[in-house]
Amino acid sequence: MLHLPTLITDLALILGCAAVMSLLFKKLKQPIVLGYIVAGFLASPHLSFIPSVIDTANIQTWADIGVIFLLFALGLEFSFKKIIKVGGTAIIATITIVFSMMLLGIAVGSAFGWGRMDCIFLGGMIAMSSTTIIYKAFDDLGLQRKQFAGLVFGILILEDVLAVLLMVMLSTMAISNNFEGTEMLESIGKLIFFLILWFVVGIYLIPGLLKRFRKLMNDETLLIFSLALCFSMVVLASNFGYSQAFGAFIMGSILAETIEAESIDRIVKPLKDLFGAIFFVSVGMMVDPSMIITYALPIAVITIVVILGQSFFGTVGVVLAGRPLKMAIQCGFSLTQIGEFAFIIASLGVSLKVTSSFLYPIVVAVSVITIFITPYLIRVAEPVSKWVDNHLPANIKRRMERYTFGTRSVVNQENLWRRLLVPIVRSTIIYSIISISIVALSFRFFVPLLQLHLPNMLASLLSAVVIILLISPFLRSMMVNKLNSHEFITLWQESLTNRAPLLSTIVIRIMIAAGLIIFVITSLFRISVGLLIGLTFGVVVFLLSSHKLKKHSVLIEQKFFQNLRSRDIMDEYLGKKKPEYAGHLLTQDLHLAVFALPLESAWAGKTLKDLRLRQKYDVDVASIIRGRRRLNIPGGSCRLFPQDKIQVIGTDEQLGLFSDDMLHDVILVDNLDYEKREMTLHQLIIDANSIFLGKTLQESNIREKYHCLIAGVKRGNGPLIAPDVDTPFEEGDLVWVVGENKNIHQLVNNKKQEYEK
Repeated sequence: MLHLPTLITDLALILGCAAVMSLLFKKLKQPIVLGYIVAGFLASPHLSFIPSVIDTANIQTWADIGVIFLLFALGLEFSFKKIIKVGGTAIIATITIVFSMMLLGIAVGSAFGWGRMDCIFLGGMIAMSSTTIIYKAFDDLGLQRKQFAGLVFGILILEDVLAVLLMVMLSTMAISNNFEGTEMLESIGKLIFFLILWFVVGIYLIPGLLKRFRKLMNDETLLIFSLALCFSMVVLASNFGYSQAFGAFIMGSILAETIEAESIDRIVKPLKDLFGAIFFVSVGMMVDPSMIITYALPIAVITIVVILGQSFFGTVGVVLAGRPLKMAIQCGFSLTQIGEFAFIIASLGVSLKVTSSFLYPIVVAVSVITIFITPYLIRVAEPVSKWVDNHLPANIKRRMERYTFGTRSVVNQENLWRRLLVPIVRSTIIYSIISISIVALSFRFFVPLLQLHLPNMLASLLSAVVIILLISPFLRSMMVNKLNSHEFITLWQESLTNRAPLLSTIVIRIMIAAGLIIFVITSLFRISVGLLIGLTFGVVVFLLSSHKLKKHSVLIEQKFFQNLRSRDIMDEYLGKKKPEYAGHLLTQDLHLAVFALPLESAWAGKTLKDLRLRQKYDVDVASIIRGRRRLNIPGGSCRLFPQDKIQVIGTDEQLGLFSDDMLHDVILVDNLDYEKREMTLHQLIIDANSIFLGKTLQESNIREKYHCLIAGVKRGNGPLIAPDVDTPFEEGDLVWVVGENKNIHQLVNNKKQEYEK
């Protein structure tokens, strides 16, 4: 008998337990993640009466790969543009929840007398809600189209981003063991620098590569290409001192902006499910039952803290953002659990050996309890909100309504200065980072290479020219961005007091560009101050006046934004995402929802005028998406077809009534005897007494009268031929008829009756 490696026997045990538990938890309608954790518990050495995993080190390696795939898949579902589009409400609520829960977790850990790193990691674990569990709960309860659900999803997007950044910060803190403010600010600055650099370079290069090789990309090559990019970024991030999960998330978020994102997500999903299952099984393997019993009190306290803290701070955060109390309570009650990121952060603490052994099983136990409770808390959110509204003092209720109304008016107010300064700051940061990176890489690799093969003066001169030419398109774009915009011109003409601040925005950007040029020149040459100022002034003037450089910088910028927006444009056209105007409707109660017309819908085939949707439900149909066609602002004569995607504008109540009627107004089909509807092939001989003798196919009305089809006609010894509608049947013709049994029976019986007559 051949000896199997322990890795294979361990995988057999792990996947066998995972398979059984996943089926069981699916049957019980519980999250499969919990089934994997139970499977890990069963496969662990803590249960001696059943086989257990032998080599946990190998399994941990596979679990690390699972984290990479989980974060890569999360990045594919994420887009940096979503941070901007979720709006101020989600940003305010998320910041309130995350930082408040982190402080609460640190306080709870300190109260139990735990170590500093245990407290910090605990705060990070309980600060993040579970995206997977909330998506499933909303789907099971039919709440995806509710207005508060959209806000919850926005909060989850931001929490995922903060969780990834938190992992990087915790890794840095654990490795350096330094908590000084300057060190932390330096680490954050470095992180933001590389984050923007990787994202910008990735968006500029990768969509172009995918587009160039699109004809060569099938599922196999696309899978290998995307995974090569993923693991390359993992290695790159690791070399820069960041976690492997961070690199996987970054590459996933870059690929999320490409048109192929959905295809990549589809083909990567089986790998993510496999390795993700191994990761969650490894989570269960680290749960020691004795630890859970020993630390029952901390588990109970932390569970209560998570439920009360998330619901309270979630409600407070949404109210602070200016949303109604009812919506705030629904959001807060939806976020009362911890999930996959808690496990990942806990695994990070274990791998870095900075957290105590008891913390991992405590967090797993808290997660299991809160995940089970989540659906019930979501259900009671609306009754609780009504109870609070009925018992809230009238003066507090009036103040909250005034605050909500005032916040809305501020949000909807146009601000020219904001619309001018935000793009200027954004472009200045991005182009500065790109330019600094080019300069740093040039001095690291290019300049030493030239100095090795050329005389010093010639090498320095050539290096200066090449580096300045490389960064010149970005410096020019930075200096002139928004200079001729509507906002800049309006503010300039509106008031003389605006001109000094406007000029300062130009001067500051020119000084930044000049500073980079001065750095390059002074690093390569020793020259006088006067000559340095003259050279710098000449380069700046050249950058601003060169038409060729202007064209080049515009093309670079256009390509970047084209790559950045390509998927959004396609998804919006095909109805996979809501149009941009949906976030700027006139009232906060009015929003846009998408409905798919069922196959058996009684509305199919009717025009919008016939359905009278505006009169019945007080809703407006904005667009109809039919396959790859989009009909915007359809008229009353537009007809609906099965599986049309209908984009409808209305309130929660109006859209709910519309949805109920659309889904329930269907054509019911009785239970049929399927054997009677079976299609069969039958031979019919045209004899002297046949009613079809001498008639053409058109005159016989076989299709219309008997609902049968003439498949072929054989005449004499000739071949079987397709029937000709104008050729009459002759005696002896052998006709092949296709139809349902009852219709063919009727056709043959009519012939026999005619024969008997």
